[in-house]
Order: sequence, then C-alpha cells, then structure tokens
Amino acid sequence: MSDSLDFDKQSGLITAVVQNAASGRVLMVGYMNRDALEKTISTGHVTFFSRSRQKLWTKGESSGHFLNLKSIATDCDGDALLVQAELTEPGVCHNGYNSCFYRTWRDGQWIETEPKVYDPDAVYGAQR
Repeated sequence: MSDSLDFDKQSGLITAVVQNAASGRVLMVGYMNRDALEKTISTGHVTFFSRSRQKLWTKGESSGHFLNLKSIATDCDGDALLVQAELTEPGVCHNGYNSCFYRTWRDGQWIETEPKVYDPDAVYGAQR
C-alpha cells in the first residue's frame, strides 16, 4: 500500500489529515512515515511519527483518547492522506477540545470558538 505514496517529498513523511468519520469535522493534522501507516492499518489505531521525539506514537497511548481507523484516502499526488476515524473519547486535542482546530481568526485575533470537552490536566497531568 505504501509503495504508491510519495514519502520522499517530505523527507520520509506524509501529511495525514484526520477527520471525524461520523461528522466530517477535521480533528487534527499529523505526519506518518511508512511504519506509522503500516501500524495504523494493522492495529486499527491511528498512529503518527512524532517529528519532535523522532518516534512513532499512537494517538491515545497516554490519554486513552484513541482514534479508531475507519478509512484512508490519498490525494492525486500521493503525498497526503485523509484519515477518517472514530473517536473513543470526547476530544483529541491535548488542550481539552474535541478538535485541534478550536480557534477562529476574528477581528485581528484568534478566538476560542468552542468549549473544552474534557479536563486535560486530569488526563495528562498538570505538567503536560
């Protein structure tokens, strides 16, 4: 499967846009290398490559807020993925929101436009 994708364009990574399979809402954007894509497919849990930690991480491994894979599509260039997933908990954002896209540009500033759906300190600890 990964042979038809262009991992070379971004130094071995592919952009992965994660969408809520039920609502269509964009939840987050991450990066996958070949191993992350293969682990996502084999386990059914969306897995990324962390650029800062230089290792694989499965969304939910520390929070319990997993993303269960429903489908994967690629764009016409084979250099980006659209991952549709089912949430196991109310939010995916480590700041406590349903989506990482909870701020909207209005009147020259970023405004939080949705409420938190969980307490991130209770999930990750105060030192996140």
